[in-house]
Amino acid sequence: MKLASSTKWAATAAAVALAIGGAQAQTKPLEESKMQIGGTSPVGSAEMMQTLNPKSPPMTKVEFETGKKIYFERCAGCHGVLRKGATGKALTTDITIDRGSENLRTFIHYGSPQGMPNWGSSNTLTEQEIDIMTRYIQHEPPTPPEYGLKEVAATWKVLVPVAQRPTKKMNNIDISNLFSVTLRDAGKVALIDGASKKIVEVVDTGYAVHISRLSKSGRYLYVIGRDAKIVLIDLWMEKPSPVAEIRIGLEARSIETSKFKGYEDKYAIAGSYWPPQYVLMDGDTLKPLKIVSTRGMTSDTNEYHPEPRVAAIVASHFHPEFLVNAKETGVVHLVNYSDLNNLRVKMVNTPRFLHDGGFESTGRYFMDAANASDKIAVIDTKEGKLAAVVSVGKTPHPGRGANLTHPKFGPVWATSHLGDETISLIGTDPVKHPQNAWKVVQTLKGSGGGSLFLKTHPKSTNLWVDAPLNPDPAISQSVAVFDINNLEKGFQTLPIGEWAGVKPGSKRVVQPEYNRAGDEVWFSVWSSGSEESAIVVVDDKTRKLKAVIKDPRIVTPTGKFNVYNTQNDIY
Repeated sequence: MKLASSTKWAATAAAVALAIGGAQAQTKPLEESKMQIGGTSPVGSAEMMQTLNPKSPPMTKVEFETGKKIYFERCAGCHGVLRKGATGKALTTDITIDRGSENLRTFIHYGSPQGMPNWGSSNTLTEQEIDIMTRYIQHEPPTPPEYGLKEVAATWKVLVPVAQRPTKKMNNIDISNLFSVTLRDAGKVALIDGASKKIVEVVDTGYAVHISRLSKSGRYLYVIGRDAKIVLIDLWMEKPSPVAEIRIGLEARSIETSKFKGYEDKYAIAGSYWPPQYVLMDGDTLKPLKIVSTRGMTSDTNEYHPEPRVAAIVASHFHPEFLVNAKETGVVHLVNYSDLNNLRVKMVNTPRFLHDGGFESTGRYFMDAANASDKIAVIDTKEGKLAAVVSVGKTPHPGRGANLTHPKFGPVWATSHLGDETISLIGTDPVKHPQNAWKVVQTLKGSGGGSLFLKTHPKSTNLWVDAPLNPDPAISQSVAVFDINNLEKGFQTLPIGEWAGVKPGSKRVVQPEYNRAGDEVWFSVWSSGSEESAIVVVDDKTRKLKAVIKDPRIVTPTGKFNVYNTQNDIY
């Protein structure tokens, strides 16, 4: 992708970003011509009414529909359906009309130092499309339809009734070392055997699969796409296949099953971006049982927010509860599922905007990334309250994070960052290491910003950190690895993209994932849908290339989820 000259871009974009909303500087924009940070939103295909603002520049119906399509394809993931802002700045009409068309046009063309893509100078949008978007965001945002229990239930299908499913495993697959690999743009997942590195099955799912989650038993695989479609896959069948599906809204990210003793896999829960709500379902059929809205007041200013999208969801091991991140309000919903007819939801206020996170090593504390506030909120799932708030680097994006035993500070949980090159290590043992608990005990310097995931394993002495959204291909196509026992030494860079041996392309390296034994690390080499991608397997002990998995069916691989590790919260 061709960028504007750094001097011209920095001067123009910095000025415009300050005019729009006071962005903080970074050296380069994030490249976005072939991979979308905000990403396409399935909401854009929904029927919506056009509301014209008389103070706004005129638009025809055709132009408005074009603007709507571009907005939901490129912008909604960061700025929100109603443009209230989250990862991206708010784009409500009181702001956009005041800024004026020329400022907006420059902003869209060159991007901003905080990560707004440079849509024009990258040739992603034409001059005409930028003109349409300049006018479109000065009109009121169209509102998509709501999704109640009636609409959700109408999408529910049981493909194989429970009574007709196997009573024992009917295949010779080592399910515990199976990987569910997201084939993002293909709308599928590939089930890959960890030992042979062969594809066992490719299963049709929803658009842009976001995550795979395992049932407590390890039998069922729950896959959710960004189109809010959930597919339940039975891994016991002779040929692992979908047995139920449902669509819980128009756009979504997260799913989880009940883990508390006595309720194992009884319920599933999924949260949607639109409408802003979560749906409780039967665990083995996905039958929808109850819907709860997340609309409400923000945790800091106590203002009403109409679009608190549901981000990460985790299941408590101490109570029959789900922890649900309401992104824009900064509220964690502790949803007690012991009595759905008299549902109890406890609200825990945290900084905004909540995104992803995972448990520390004991499984008691949920380390929750409030990425817009540069904080990690520590939720005590046993006591049901906020235990601490920890300041970290710029825009933490840990995935589920990484748990390791620091040679000096004891148990720590680590996060990397989208906005800078640092890795923050937070002490997590308030019993044996109280002086270190809920503090950043060490900050490592990685290869660069734009990290999405980091990973280690209880049997490993390595910490792996990706940076797929870094604008420098040398960084985005490689991975940094630290020796846990000698962190001061710094990182070693491994050229994973080069090792893949694929044809020229984006080759972003994303999401390290261990096999069950903890002696291999798998990486996605993520190119665009028209380019060749691959999975690269590295020997964890020697840090040498072990295998490359190539197949025409491996299209835009991103997340990889080892059954055993995902089932048992090993990260």
